[in-house]
Amino acid sequence: MAEPFRLNAKSASPGVASGPAFLAEEPKAVSAAAPDIPAAPQTPGGYGVLADAIDVAIGELERLAEGADAESRDIIDFQIEVLGDPTIAEATGARIDAGENVVFAWVATLDAYIGALEAADEEQMRARAVDILDIKNRVLGALTGTPVADFPAGSIFIGRDMEPSRFLAHDWSKGGGIALFSGSTAGHVALLARSKMVPMVVGTGRFSAADGDPVGVDGDAGAVVLQAGGTPMPSPPPVERPAGDADTGEGLRTADGVPILLSININDAAEIDALDPATAGVGLMRSEFSVLSLADAANEERQLAIYRRVLERAGERPVTIRMLDIGGDKPLAGLDDLPALSASGLRGIRLLLARPEIARVQVRALLRASAFGRLLVMLPMVTFPDEIDAMRQIFRDEAAQLTRRALLHRMPPIGMMVEVPAAALMLDTFEAAEFFSFGTNDLTQYLAACTRDGIEADSDKAAPAVLRLLAQAVKLAVRKPVSICGDMAGDPSYLPALLAAGLRHFSVAPARRPAIRSAIIGLNADGTRAAGE
Repeated sequence: MAEPFRLNAKSASPGVASGPAFLAEEPKAVSAAAPDIPAAPQTPGGYGVLADAIDVAIGELERLAEGADAESRDIIDFQIEVLGDPTIAEATGARIDAGENVVFAWVATLDAYIGALEAADEEQMRARAVDILDIKNRVLGALTGTPVADFPAGSIFIGRDMEPSRFLAHDWSKGGGIALFSGSTAGHVALLARSKMVPMVVGTGRFSAADGDPVGVDGDAGAVVLQAGGTPMPSPPPVERPAGDADTGEGLRTADGVPILLSININDAAEIDALDPATAGVGLMRSEFSVLSLADAANEERQLAIYRRVLERAGERPVTIRMLDIGGDKPLAGLDDLPALSASGLRGIRLLLARPEIARVQVRALLRASAFGRLLVMLPMVTFPDEIDAMRQIFRDEAAQLTRRALLHRMPPIGMMVEVPAAALMLDTFEAAEFFSFGTNDLTQYLAACTRDGIEADSDKAAPAVLRLLAQAVKLAVRKPVSICGDMAGDPSYLPALLAAGLRHFSVAPARRPAIRSAIIGLNADGTRAAGE
């Protein structure tokens, strides 16, 4: 059994507590059913929906205040007063008038307040940021039908910070404690913890733990004790390795000795467990399978937790996360105006640029997650070079905001999915892309002018055209890293032609990896069969 690990922290409330860890930032199971999301943002009803959600939040706070002590009541009154401030509703209304969905309009308005407070010089002002976060999340829960859930009694709450109303809604009579990566001794939760004699420490920095691990909080000495063993989270590497400098797993090579990278495609964080020592990394994570609804798309912390889990599990191996590929036949549950957008041809990066409120939340989560591993970000359905330029600007803008808020982050390499024939034919003009990955599913569909459902029937007929286009596009990549992550990469019958085209990095479904690995070993780098095969 691992020795207990003791991590120094700052005492915020005296006392000693122990119990199972509750990781507030871990993605919890969510229902696949779409919540009842407000209708199109451009309608006047957006104001009514927001007003109703604020009323719900105020009602919840008032119920929390019933029978509360004077100190708790003062904190709740402060939050109710802020919710009643007309300037917040007006700022949100201006965003709704500009075309933003009411959910993202609310998130963006409150994030601006939170960012300003987190960048303040005085600790008292910085400590108020979590109060605004509390208000934001409570109204967001009312808007999306996903209220913030309580956590098990007797647990040790572990997270970046804790909202006052979450503290007040919890039953502390069965014990428990609080350990915060950041937090403040001057914050409202620290004040409440002291008044209710709940042991609490802050400023631990990030440390590794799992839900349910036995954890101790020593509020007297200012420490966290991880009974299952643990370590602080490592700092990000000071120098970023090039996007193409991936590990080769156990040294996969063709029969004539040319190194080949073999990665896996995953759809959600749980599939990262398929990553074994023989795998070079994650060549494609389809983020839209983890971000299932408008509530998820608006929740930066939930997205961060999902991406961080994958990156930490991958360790030193690179993970390529594709930004949300929504629109067309991939709707985002709850965003009611997506059908109208898809009718205009908006999908992938075009939709993200048309709805930057969606993109900005994901960009912040990706920037923050990048500090925990070797992240590469891939842009979906890119057609023209200026689309990459526009998304890069969003990354720069959000990185500057995170810097002002003193939140750990890092700029990842940004590349593009090559799945539009126009882009494949002009790949040498995409100077801002740091790497390319060929998505043969959509490439086949658009080359063959068939429907999504008709790809399987026409794929064999279209294959020669797709392979010719790939061979031309690889030559246009101009020494930038290239890979292939579509279904064609996982079909051994296409491997000779793909190798002959110059491809050396294949990303496939985990179940296809053994067959592809075996096939590669029997082929030369030019696609010919090795002698004796």
